[in-house]
Amino acid sequence: MNTEAPLWYLYMVETPQGVLYTGITTDVARRVAQHEVGRGAKALRGRGPLVLVHHEAVGSHGQALRLEAEVKRLTAARKRTWLDGRQVSEETSCTRF
Repeated sequence: MNTEAPLWYLYMVETPQGVLYTGITTDVARRVAQHEVGRGAKALRGRGPLVLVHHEAVGSHGQALRLEAEVKRLTAARKRTWLDGRQVSEETSCTRF
């Protein structure tokens, strides 16, 4: 029996209109796919194809919630500055779902 807590990730997707959405999950690919078919956040429904612009392992659920709240409080311009300051690997940049 595996009692190890799952690893949580913070992710950001961008809509074709340039809107950034931030969320947390234990499975980034699954969650973005859910958003794509309209089973994710209402804010993203009908917004068109999404681009995963960032994801990073955070740790526990509590840590992920705190980071998500911190990022969501940022203005759009500050979110982009925050993104620019992150180490972005080829794997996380511009992945279409």
